Order: sequence, then C-alpha cells, then structure tokens
Amino acid sequence: MTKYLIILLVSSGVLLSGCHDKEREQQLEQREQALLEKEKQFALKETDYQALTRMRDSLMATHDTMVIIAAWPETIAGAWTSKVICTESSCPDYVVGDQRSDLWEFSSDSTQIVTKVINNNKLVRVYAATYADNQINLSFRTDSATSKQVEMNVVLNEITPNKMRGTRALSIDNKCSAKFSVELSRTNQ
Repeated sequence: MTKYLIILLVSSGVLLSGCHDKEREQQLEQREQALLEKEKQFALKETDYQALTRMRDSLMATHDTMVIIAAWPETIAGAWTSKVICTESSCPDYVVGDQRSDLWEFSSDSTQIVTKVINNNKLVRVYAATYADNQINLSFRTDSATSKQVEMNVVLNEITPNKMRGTRALSIDNKCSAKFSVELSRTNQ
C-alpha cells in the first residue's frame, strides 16, 4: 500500500509539475511577445532617429554652403525707377498693356535685404529679397487678416549697372493671376 501511495504521490507530483511547466511556458511566450513588440517599437524609433539625423546633416550642409547677404552690392543698392507693364491677366483689376511707374529702393537692415516700392512719397509695399548667382528674387504676400490675399513674386535676372530686367507674377485669392515685365533704371540721385 505504501508502494502505491508513493507511486501515486510521485505521479501526481509529475502531473502537477507538468501543469506548472505549462504556466511557465505561457509566461515565457508572453514575455517573448512583449519583447518582440518592444523591438519593433525600438526599430521604428531608430528609423525616425536616422531620418532626423540625415535631415539635420543636410540642413547643416545647406547652411554651410549658403551665402547670407546682409547688404546689397553697391551696384544694386539704392534707388531705381521702374516701368512695369502688364503682359498677361485673368484679373479684372489688371489689363494687358497697363503701365505703372514707381520708385524701387534696394536697402537692408541688420537682418535682411529688402526692396521698397514707393509711389508719390508713400510706401506701397516691401518685398523680402534674396540675391544669388546674379539673380534677384523678391516676394510679397499680404497679411492673412486682409480681405484680398495677394501674392507677388519678382525675378530680376538681367542685371547691369544701370538697368535691371525681369518679370513679376501676381496672384489674387488664388482665383486670378497676372504677369508683368519689369524694367528698372538707376536714378540720378
């Protein structure tokens, strides 16, 4: 009888330990799944990190190669008279052939170069400017609070000491557009 009791106890111990092994196996499987999920999350973060590092490096490289102009060259700085003629228009405010003359002043402050458009001694607009490779790019956008959203871009790509030529593109409320030829002549001031 004791022999049967010992066999019964040993076999129940083996069975109980088998159940315990199944619980352990399930716990290990859950841990393994959690670890795999963490590895996936880490791989995503590592990919994001590498992308951000590449972006930072490209921005640094661009910054290193950019030439920041704090003032206009002497050949451009100062006052110019303009002759702006409408060449294309889908806007009712502008008709092909319309001509306008203003004073354009190429100036700078401590942070940027700008071009001011003056008519009858009143400031009409201020263009933000960039100058590179003997080309001037000017841009103007109305404030978002104004009723009419106007965007203007001027490219002056024919630059000599006494004349500059290029084009101006204008868009109003993204509904109509107009194009102009621009010719600037150095003033005798």
